Amino acid sequence: QLQFVESGGGLVQPGGSLRLSCAASESTSDYLTIGWFRQAPGKEREGVSSISSSGGSTAYVDSVKGRFTISRDNAKNTVYLQMNSLKQEDTAVYYCGVVDEHYGWFTPLSDYWGQGTQVTVSS
Repeated sequence: QLQFVESGGGLVQPGGSLRLSCAASESTSDYLTIGWFRQAPGKEREGVSSISSSGGSTAYVDSVKGRFTISRDNAKNTVYLQMNSLKQEDTAVYYCGVVDEHYGWFTPLSDYWGQGTQVTVSS
């Protein structure tokens, strides 16, 4: 079964940057739209950004536009999320997964999630 492993999270001060990585277990991911999602304590999981299989199309939730950049390297079966100008509101566990394009850019295809990677923005 296709699995993803997230990494790159950490503790940063407001205004800092982090680069998250999403490594897929199989090259099958090269044919799929992949998205980043996040969940803060007490809140529902929300879509953050998505990228098409070729990398030619991307989408961002309004709150991160201009600050986050999603990219992918299919040769490495990896999707990245460059996060700049981080705010305390960005604090959450970040997950990646397959996007169900029939329901939009921020709808996950599966309810299964890995451990994610913790991003904490605090002074």
